[in-house]
Amino acid sequence: MTTPPPAIDERSAQDAAGTLPARMRVLFIHPGGDLGRRLPDTLARERLSEIVVDTARGAAEGMAKLRDHPYDAVLVAHRLHSLDALQFVEGLRGGGSDEPVVVIGDDDPQQMVPLCYEAGADTYCHLASTTPRALIWSLARGIERNKLSRENRRLVLAEQQRLKHEHREAERLLQQQRSLISDLESLSHGPGQADGLPECDAERGRPEDPPARSEPLEPGTLSEELARRYRELLRAYVIMGTGNLADELAALVELLASAGVTARQTMQLHVDVVEELIHGLGNRSARHVMNRADLLVLELMVHLAEGYRRHYHACVHPPRQRWLPGFA
Repeated sequence: MTTPPPAIDERSAQDAAGTLPARMRVLFIHPGGDLGRRLPDTLARERLSEIVVDTARGAAEGMAKLRDHPYDAVLVAHRLHSLDALQFVEGLRGGGSDEPVVVIGDDDPQQMVPLCYEAGADTYCHLASTTPRALIWSLARGIERNKLSRENRRLVLAEQQRLKHEHREAERLLQQQRSLISDLESLSHGPGQADGLPECDAERGRPEDPPARSEPLEPGTLSEELARRYRELLRAYVIMGTGNLADELAALVELLASAGVTARQTMQLHVDVVEELIHGLGNRSARHVMNRADLLVLELMVHLAEGYRRHYHACVHPPRQRWLPGFA
């Protein structure tokens, strides 16, 4: 390994120290010999960062120390006949260890670099052309990559848990809405209750006596055209939001009112379409869809109630022609 120049620019060293870890604990695994004694002292003399180097002779001692102590990085000397670093790294990765590993040796880097990457090491440093400073940066980059990889795994796991929670919450809200539909069905079966509006008696200007109640349409008997239109409206509403689909919503309300669809059937249609849409999301977020769907059904129910109210008042208080004077 080549040695650095005797004098190092202090400003450059301070700038580098700001981006390097303040302290690194490294395990150096070597086959023995002079390199195992010289390298720790050479790295310790660098002023870029505080480096603590523990040494282990051979793969067995190195694995034992990795089991007993945590290390920021692992440095492995490659000697084909005494210490096969590639085989060691493969065994380390196969055991589930994710410490950053830098391999050093005298072999041709053009051949060793891809082999080290394939084995799971972070990089390969050629002893004849690597300075202690470059080796420290290689270790620091491996530590940074390992830190970012762990943070990424943590964020991915947190995102998966959040999405699962959102889908469970959506299922819970849909179940509550189904319970609401059941309550509406119980109310509609009460004495003297009817699902639809009474027919107008044009001659008397008031509603007829409620006829004998017939069984309401089941949600599954609603026309497929009606379900398709509501499905398209909901998908557009999720994307565009309120205020942009006023005409489409008014047309749908008119269609529901003209078909005599009850509030319970409308709610059942809404729950079925939302459940289908939620199941089609897969691993994507369900919160936005549920918020927009709740807003849509609220707006739909308000418009539907207003339409039925106008129809009811038209039946109870129909417009009447006044008599001319003298004809009363």
